[in-house]
Amino acid sequence: MREATKDLPLPEVIEHVIEVSGLKAHYHAEKEGADRLENLSELINAAATFVAERNVQPAGEAAGMDEPDELTAFLAHAALEAGEHQAGAGADALQLMTVHSAKGLEFHSVFVSGLEEGLFPHENSLTEADGIEEERRLMYVALTRARRRLYLSFAQSRLLHGQTRYGIASRFFQEIPERLMRRINRSSEFRVPGSESRKLGAAGVFNPKPETRNPEPATQWRVGQSVIHPSFGAGVIVSAEGRGPDARVQVNFRNSGLKWLMLDYAKLLPA
Repeated sequence: MREATKDLPLPEVIEHVIEVSGLKAHYHAEKEGADRLENLSELINAAATFVAERNVQPAGEAAGMDEPDELTAFLAHAALEAGEHQAGAGADALQLMTVHSAKGLEFHSVFVSGLEEGLFPHENSLTEADGIEEERRLMYVALTRARRRLYLSFAQSRLLHGQTRYGIASRFFQEIPERLMRRINRSSEFRVPGSESRKLGAAGVFNPKPETRNPEPATQWRVGQSVIHPSFGAGVIVSAEGRGPDARVQVNFRNSGLKWLMLDYAKLLPA
């Protein structure tokens, strides 16, 4: 294997090892392997970052020294990084952990991030028996780790595997009584259905109607905006094209998936 990979860049070496070792196939077949596959992808990304940073170091920095090969240097770097930023026992620190590993622990303040459909609850749970209920139990664990303050957040868009993904707020938000929540970011797209959007003037607005001398008040739509459809329910606009009567948007609906809708007939409402 070493002969087969000796001329490859480090990220490709690691990707080749993951493939040939059977790790990728193993986690593809495993029930809860999605997280492991994402971790392996991050390992490849970390190798690419390491190579890029190593290539820009001063030319004379390693003069007169026997430099290790890239793989050896990367592994040594990873071993050092693993413990470099760990807090000492009893020290004030931010603990970063999964909900699973937080079971049995309590903290004065807890931040739960990534509360989007497809992340929490995870998209795999939609196809599994009792999958959503298991995710709901995990959500309960996450909420009850906090003694004093609990912060819940979601992203309207995020870069995932090199592509921009527009998210829909997790259904778990709707299961928390409104009186128990205080919204910090009032301009976010997570609102009571039917309320007026405050982001219509933001950059990236998509106006489906051509300009006229006396334009009528028109609803404007933009990629990333949350919407409600009378038949398909809640969704988020992921693409838009055309103008006037030909204007249409592609919406990722929570329960119905991706759909293209003609704006003149869709009866969409801001969420």
